[in-house]
Amino acid sequence: MLLALSMALFLTSSCLVGAEYDIVVYGGTSAGVIAAVQAKKMGKSVIIVSPDKHLGGLSSGGLGFTDTGNKAVIGGLARDFYHRIWTHYEQADAWKWQTKGQYGNKGQGTPAIDGEQRTMWIFEPHAAEQVFEDYIREFQIPVQRDEWLDRERGVNKSGARITSITTLSGKTYSGRSFIDATYEGDLMAAAGVAYHVGREANSVYGEKWNGVQVGVLHHRHHFGVLKDKIDPYVVPGDPKSGVVWGVSTGSPGIYGEGDKKVQAYCYRYCVTDDPDNRISFPKPDGYDPARYELLLRVFSAGWRETFTKFDPIPNRKTDSNNHGPFSTDNIGMNYDYPEATYERRRTILKEHENYQKGWLYFIANDPRVPGDVQEKMRDWGLPKDEFKDNGGWPHQIYVREARRMIGRFVMTENELTRRRPTPEPVGMGSYTIDSHNVQRYITPEGSVQNEGDIGIPIRPYQISFGSLLPRKGQAQNLVVPVCVSSSHIAFGSIRMEPVFMILGQSAATAAALAINAGQAVQDVPYAKLRERLLKDGQVLDYEGGELSPKPEH
Repeated sequence: MLLALSMALFLTSSCLVGAEYDIVVYGGTSAGVIAAVQAKKMGKSVIIVSPDKHLGGLSSGGLGFTDTGNKAVIGGLARDFYHRIWTHYEQADAWKWQTKGQYGNKGQGTPAIDGEQRTMWIFEPHAAEQVFEDYIREFQIPVQRDEWLDRERGVNKSGARITSITTLSGKTYSGRSFIDATYEGDLMAAAGVAYHVGREANSVYGEKWNGVQVGVLHHRHHFGVLKDKIDPYVVPGDPKSGVVWGVSTGSPGIYGEGDKKVQAYCYRYCVTDDPDNRISFPKPDGYDPARYELLLRVFSAGWRETFTKFDPIPNRKTDSNNHGPFSTDNIGMNYDYPEATYERRRTILKEHENYQKGWLYFIANDPRVPGDVQEKMRDWGLPKDEFKDNGGWPHQIYVREARRMIGRFVMTENELTRRRPTPEPVGMGSYTIDSHNVQRYITPEGSVQNEGDIGIPIRPYQISFGSLLPRKGQAQNLVVPVCVSSSHIAFGSIRMEPVFMILGQSAATAAALAINAGQAVQDVPYAKLRERLLKDGQVLDYEGGELSPKPEH
């Protein structure tokens, strides 16, 4: 029986590689899975080629406290995903560590657009991953996991059309159309499509909130919230002693100017306070308590908001995020990630993991940490029943921003704030324009400060079809629903997981229509695309709505 199953899997895999597909989706993120589902619903053959073993990206990688904004603009398959989450938690066996009554209705959304489907927006990582796997099974979508694009020689083109992609293992996947659903935009870049990394100067697109934002302090993730200024030097007051870990000695730049720096990453780690499901925070490789000297100084200044972003999800767990002047964001340590080699990226990821695990271990174990904080941290630990193949640690880092395409249309803060109309909308967003800190520097007065954290409330806005499309001469059969054509600050709102699912559905719809007509994706008539998107439940127009609140990340 096992031999027969192994042979069947081998034969299936061989067929998958040898076949030509209508649509090849590169990337197993939430956008990638939803794009593949839409392709199947439109009668197209499709395959997901995923570098990751786990499907769903951040949606199954710890970000269970969904950044939704206005839920009314989330339709189509994206809304179906959150309906399936609700269905999961309607089952009694979904509540192992907590009764449903104890959790209450946290995360339950409003009735769906049609008034029938219920939704739930807050969930455990494994529940989300199961929903994505259910899609794969129900729609019979072939998935090739742990397959990494050969970024040097793996994109084969005929003129401006991609004909196939080849992975490092030597497997080749041919298709009539391609979708880059990765957070990094690796297929897009390897195909010769124009893109940008870092912050544009405000002058590039006539913006206010792009570029270096020295002196702008929007959230509580800066040192100005403390009653005392924090000294950056190993020996306080003595610059000759050197700076403590995590502080840059370089200039932060001039307000409004661009740079090549990237907003900070972190893992959206999950913790539990249930003793029967808890793993004590492990001591990471190369642990060095000196890395957390700034944290001690923050505590000494009276900071007591360590647990503010331990956002509750079902079964006595959390989606935990960065909060405060010195938290889980590893500021300044990811600048080269977007374009780094796979080997270098692995090093960066390990550095981030060790930093963040060390942050947790330090708070729970270092005797210098205030007793009230340490005692509370010891109540928490990594969950035994999440990320089981990785010791309870998320498999996906929060790539808040990497490459951004420079496509047919560039989304900017002017479209998001409705100062300018958005042409040919294929979806909507509504989350606050949001950027995490980009750098930590020394002020002219000699104290530590963070820079780059921005939060601008907005109303729901439209996202242009052109922002998913490369320029026609660069790639005629590629659609990019994640690393969309946008400025840094506009991407700060677009980058939310529900929006990626929305755009994944729209990307696949455009690709399928282009195949039907035998034309480039840039030539798909918008009227025809809009008609199909509305038929499939996408929300393309929405007036009114309250301003989105400033998030506390």
